[in-house]
Formats: sequence, structure tokens, C-alpha cells
Amino acid sequence: MEDHNPSHTDSSETASADLAETQDASGTEASETETSGTEDAPGAKGKSGPKPDGRKRRWRDHKIARRAELVDSTISAIRARGRDIGMDEIASEIGVSKTVLYRYFNDKNDLINATMVRYVETILAPRIYTAISGSLDEFELTKATVAAYVETVASDPEIYLYVMANNGHGSLDVVASSERMIAEVLGAVLTEKLSELDMEVGGAVPWSYGIVGSVQLATHWWISNQSISKEEMIGYLTMMTWGGITGIASVKGSREIFDSRPHSLELDS
Repeated sequence: MEDHNPSHTDSSETASADLAETQDASGTEASETETSGTEDAPGAKGKSGPKPDGRKRRWRDHKIARRAELVDSTISAIRARGRDIGMDEIASEIGVSKTVLYRYFNDKNDLINATMVRYVETILAPRIYTAISGSLDEFELTKATVAAYVETVASDPEIYLYVMANNGHGSLDVVASSERMIAEVLGAVLTEKLSELDMEVGGAVPWSYGIVGSVQLATHWWISNQSISKEEMIGYLTMMTWGGITGIASVKGSREIFDSRPHSLELDS
């Protein structure tokens, strides 16, 4: 579905398109209403049950597909108009009326949640998972994972900032859910790597959450002001993360060994 600039869209064509979509959905909903009535009527189930069920399924499939199209168009609209875009601007940018949007989404928060989930599931998470799953040595794997997160945010800043600004407005905390998924995957990888080196793995999960949380928060600070370059940001976060990993490795993952050693910032001569 193409995005339409409202200044170039003939109002009668837009109205006709919206009316056609509304009538199509209304007709399908009418079929659902008929279905409900038929199913509720005594003795009617055996006669016409399968046919109304087909209408229900077609409407459900249509709604799912149409929602996905509208979410993709919303993402394009955010890229075009920025993170502060509102519902009127979204509808105008993608060439539909708000009535059409509200036919497929319960309210503004429903559309926001769907957009955030789409961004996380199709853009952010796949790139992070690909980096974490790479066949690299430990340092290169660390750097690649940090770079994947920073570069993904940098490549789509308006979408990322829209997601962060609207997170938690609806029923879903999409950011927390995505961080949890990434941390769990990282925890599994870290557990495997430590086990291969005969190190203790008890801290693998909290370390993973700490890494993900710190990288996410630092990247959010960076994309909001960009006072340093992307390369510098990746370098500093890699330094911090790798420094933590080597510290863990130096005590074989053991809290007891760590506690038993002296702690000083003085470098060995």
C-alpha cells in the first residue's frame, strides 16, 4: 500500500476509498452478526453453521492482514513526519481516514502498541539475535552485538524515539519485553561460553540483564543528543562490556574468588 501525501490526494478519491473500506468491513461485520444470530437460534446450528464460520474466518483473516498493512504504513509515516506524529497526521500521511484506522484498532494505544511490537519483532530483535548467534571469538561477538544495537537505533532514530516516547501508554511494555527476550538469549549464550571454559555460570543471567540494560540506556542517551560519533559510542560500550566480561573471566565466574581478592584501580607496573 503506497503512502499518499495529502496535498496531492484528491479529496473525493480519498473519501471514496474510505467509504469503500468502511462498507466492506461493515458488510463483513454484518455477516458476523448474522452468524451470531444463526448460531444462537435453536435448531439452526446443524443447517448453516459451517457457512457463517467461513465468513467469520474471512473477516478475521482480512482484519489481521489489514492491520499489518496499516502498521507498516504507520512506520513509514513516522519516518516521514517524525517521532511527534499524531493520529491525524498518521491517517493523512497514509491516505485513510481516522474512521478506517479505528475500525482496525481499538484506540490510539492499540495502534501504538502494534507499531512498537512490529518494530521490535521485525527490525530490532532480529538484528540483535543475528549478532549474538554469530560464529565469532568472544571479543568480536561482544563488539558485534553492541554494534548491532547501536547501529539499528541509529539507522531508524525516529521510529526508535517514537517507540520509547510512547512505551507503556497502552497495555504492553514493549521495550521491557524486548529487553527481557534479548537478555534471555544473551544469558543462554553466556552460560554456554562460561561452561566451555569450565567457569561458574550462576551469574550468567543477571550479568546478561545488566549488559542489555546498560547498553540500552546508554544508547538512548546517545541517540537523544549524539554528542559523540557512532563509532565512539560503539567503542566505549564495547570497552565497558568487554571489561566486565574479562573481569568475570579472571575470577572464573566465582563471586567467592572475586570477594577474596583486593580491589584497586592501580595498574600493575
